[in-house]
Amino acid sequence: MSLSASYVLVIDQSTTGTKAILFDESCRPVERANAHHKQYYPRPGWVEHDPVEIVNCTYEACKKLIEKAEVDVQKIRAIGITNQRETVVAWDREGRPIYNAIVWQCQRGKELCDSLREAGYGNFVKERTGLLLDPYFSASKIAWIFSNLKSWPGSRELQWDEILVGTIDSWLVWNFTGGKMHATDYSNASRTMLLNIDTLEWDEEILELFSIPRSVLPELLPSDALFGYTDLGGILPNPLPIAAVMGDSSAALYGQLGYEFGAVKATYGTGTSIMVNTGNTKYVARSAVTSVGWFVNEKPTFVLEGNIHSSGDTIRWLIEEVGLYSAYEEVEQLAKALDDNQGVYLVPAFVGLGAPYWKSGARALICGLSRGVDKRHFARAAVESIAYQVFDLFEAIAKEGGFRFELLRADGGATRNDFLMQFQADLLRVPVAVSSIEECSARGVALLAAQKVGILDEQALSLTSRLYEPRMDLALRNQYLSGWHKAVERAMLGV
Repeated sequence: MSLSASYVLVIDQSTTGTKAILFDESCRPVERANAHHKQYYPRPGWVEHDPVEIVNCTYEACKKLIEKAEVDVQKIRAIGITNQRETVVAWDREGRPIYNAIVWQCQRGKELCDSLREAGYGNFVKERTGLLLDPYFSASKIAWIFSNLKSWPGSRELQWDEILVGTIDSWLVWNFTGGKMHATDYSNASRTMLLNIDTLEWDEEILELFSIPRSVLPELLPSDALFGYTDLGGILPNPLPIAAVMGDSSAALYGQLGYEFGAVKATYGTGTSIMVNTGNTKYVARSAVTSVGWFVNEKPTFVLEGNIHSSGDTIRWLIEEVGLYSAYEEVEQLAKALDDNQGVYLVPAFVGLGAPYWKSGARALICGLSRGVDKRHFARAAVESIAYQVFDLFEAIAKEGGFRFELLRADGGATRNDFLMQFQADLLRVPVAVSSIEECSARGVALLAAQKVGILDEQALSLTSRLYEPRMDLALRNQYLSGWHKAVERAMLGV
């Protein structure tokens, strides 16, 4: 490790925890640390986080990183933030959360979205924001908070000018800067269902539709803007610039160097995002939505994206809630132990089904069980469910957008699962290139931040991949997909 090297510290705040990662000038990760936070499920379909715990876990991860890294802290030149999107926090100007963070998976806004759709606002919202009228996005979550302000024990009267609202990036920036900055970048803002996708301003008519005052929302900034300075709660000896902010899925495509039109990637995390770079063109598709991928060098890049609610979260459920397995590695080994799935399918519609189905009323199910089924079948069905959902979304985006994809870039924790990646390539019948850097979201903002402060070594940039080529017999592949689609139809009947 060069003594003269400079570094960027990236905070990757995700659904289940926070990673702090140190990148060098060529954007290679040199050290990392993490801290996990709790998930709260107060009612079926509801998902929450403690926003104070998220901030504390972020500081904890950063402190661990500094202690572990054998580098001169003075050589860290900038901070970057990438984050779970759509999750919202509301807090007062003293920094006290008004309610728990409402997580992107949460379905509590379904009733409001359904009523607005029935009133004929679906197309209006899609045209203005590029998004479907769905509780997945932030608007109905924010509306729920405001409509329930007075109903919580111990709640107090708050005026509009006392309240701030934002996605997780805004909450972190506000805390990091001691309340000096209430801001978000366009990639995060475009996922709130409140940003006008044409003007790139908060849309006044959409705000009125959801009864959300403009005054509570953050300032809109480019992804490579200066978001203030921070010493991370005293962890750093001197304040450093927050030089880049980008939502995790967009940052993953950027980190995979997917700058060209038509580049497509899948990020396998708690959920899975499939994203296509559409350049300066705003594509329209039934199964996917239009968002701002990033706003860099004074211009936006648009993306077409679909999001799967439960992928890695399905495996976590089997390990932590059901208690069938002790580790992710055990799930993979058991899935590999079977020659085929023997007709067992798991549809993980725990909070409804996202793209391309968009059925918030769908319910999770396991089908095809016989007396001979054991934990190996559950493991295989869970892992396969990730690949099936990605296949359905990949095919829908390709068809509706007129794309001919010849490669899928892949990143995220689940890409360590060889069985999953090979099964994915077999279903898609195109190669799957797994990034050598798992933390592509963090790498994306590291690239931006390093460029912003002038330390990026572009000549040393590289990204190698592990390639999975399709090899499954076509008839068997079609048999698997037929069984999966029958299971999905049953799940979409709901309960």
